[in-house]
Amino acid sequence: MNDTPKTYVITGASDGIGLECASQVASADPGCRIVLVGRSPGRSAAAVGRIRAESPRCRVDSLLCDFADLHAVRRLADDLLATCVRIDVLVNNAGTVFSRRTLTVDGIEATFAVNHLAGFLLTELLLERIRESAPARIVFTSSEGHYSGTLDLDDVGFERGYSIMRAYSRSKLANVLTARLLAARLDGTGVTVTSLHPGAIATNIWSGAPWFARPVLALMKRRMESPRTGGSRLAYLATSPEVEGQTGGYYDRNRLREPSALAQDDALGERLYVVSARLVGLAGAAA
Repeated sequence: MNDTPKTYVITGASDGIGLECASQVASADPGCRIVLVGRSPGRSAAAVGRIRAESPRCRVDSLLCDFADLHAVRRLADDLLATCVRIDVLVNNAGTVFSRRTLTVDGIEATFAVNHLAGFLLTELLLERIRESAPARIVFTSSEGHYSGTLDLDDVGFERGYSIMRAYSRSKLANVLTARLLAARLDGTGVTVTSLHPGAIATNIWSGAPWFARPVLALMKRRMESPRTGGSRLAYLATSPEVEGQTGGYYDRNRLREPSALAQDDALGERLYVVSARLVGLAGAAA
């Protein structure tokens, strides 16, 4: 394994902060291998072409996955295990929002499914390979929106009281809870787990916002930071020696920040794990 290149798997990497993270990882770690995971064939191909042109020593591949489909996530995991002898860094970055309550093909509320359950399932399916690759890192893209997040485990999909921001904040709270739980369970294995707020970034994630919110979002975008800046914060947790061996933390602008009180409720994190495992069909999963 030591003769194979260090391998980074980055989801949501065909554009936005995921692509910018990949660009900076390739620059920081020449000779590595990067697997870009995206949903759009065209954007994914363009992303691969860009990184190869910028960093010709880096091996760059891409895989397609619709994170709203858990079967597709399982196929992605199978493809990664078949093609990656090692996985040194997994960046769970894919995310979206929906203005109206939407169900996936699996019958799960789509914001929670894409932003939390897909990354949860992918991580569980790749976990043994990541352990074998230690020292290794797992990074979850969360948001400061998690501070307003709530978590009703009897109604994770907001059958009652859905709104775009409530659903988004809940999914981001789930990211922090999951990162903390995994960090504790993987303590001593050489695998670190962190989460972060990448900043208020001008990306296309809010294209699904309701029509009446779009003028406000357009004004907000003028004050938002660039995808390159957000990507640099992902790349920091993926590559920086400053965070080598540091696990369980929530980061904001490359600094540790105390997450919300709910995000620090480890008993809630354990219960979330059980519910998430059941929803993705991994009832017997254990980190």
